[in-house]
Amino acid sequence: MGLKIRRSTLIFPVNQRRFVEKAYTRGADAISLDLEDAVPPAEKASARKLVKEAIALAGRGGAEMLVRINNEPELFVEDVDAAVHPGLAGIHFPKVESAEQVHRLSALLEAKEKERGIPVGSLSIAAHIETPLGLLNARAIAEASPRIEAMGVGPEDYCFSLGVEPSDDGAELLYAASTVITICKALKIRAHGLLGSVAGFRDLGGFERAAQRGRKLGTEGAGCIHPDQVPVLHKVFSPPPESVEHARRVVQAYEEGVARGTASVNLDGKMVDIPVFLRAKVVLERAEAIEAVERRKAEALAKNS
Repeated sequence: MGLKIRRSTLIFPVNQRRFVEKAYTRGADAISLDLEDAVPPAEKASARKLVKEAIALAGRGGAEMLVRINNEPELFVEDVDAAVHPGLAGIHFPKVESAEQVHRLSALLEAKEKERGIPVGSLSIAAHIETPLGLLNARAIAEASPRIEAMGVGPEDYCFSLGVEPSDDGAELLYAASTVITICKALKIRAHGLLGSVAGFRDLGGFERAAQRGRKLGTEGAGCIHPDQVPVLHKVFSPPPESVEHARRVVQAYEEGVARGTASVNLDGKMVDIPVFLRAKVVLERAEAIEAVERRKAEALAKNS
């Protein structure tokens, strides 16, 4: 299986029809139809009835389709039942605090996959750590199911659980984000998230800086709440063209050196050895995977426009 790319996840309430109808044109790598925080309690039951159609409508642009469910016991089962339909890629699972919660979700997904003719095990889980208890249990959560394919820290709720306001530099998130990223890298799970808030969607400069801080720590993508934030995430989480070109030259120079019998060569006055070569290969792999995602979205858009 090739490298999976999800630079942007556009999150919006499933009960807002105008958002659903336009979502496929926004260019996001993934779309998360929200049944959780963005839907008022009185509207959650009616919102569930909209999910099946929304998956088909919003997915016309080739984005991976997720549904963000509620993690409260009284809402959880009905949300999953409403979410699992053909076209769904996975569940966006918020406020995860234990491995047991993941086990419960995974078992319910398996039952729904069998019931609705979806290949068993195909639906993934993107877990969000949003409390100190969740952070303490993050490794157990990450190891709880092979369905866990991404994990990150939810900045707004995590700040609330700490009793602090989100800051401009995201310092209050540094420990949580670093911990979750380390776990993800060790277990080969995609690390997602920002080091900062997503709420200020008009401040694209601040949003970009928060995304860059996350990327420098090791995240590979993040969520957003406004279409204008999507290209910002694609810029931050894609290697620049000059980096891709340099990586190609590094790989070529190294491979030519190996053919001559040396594993250390000179390129532009700098040494290229095995670690430099491997980093360049990672850049090229990511660039190629991003190109594949963009082709997938372009083909879907052309077909469904």
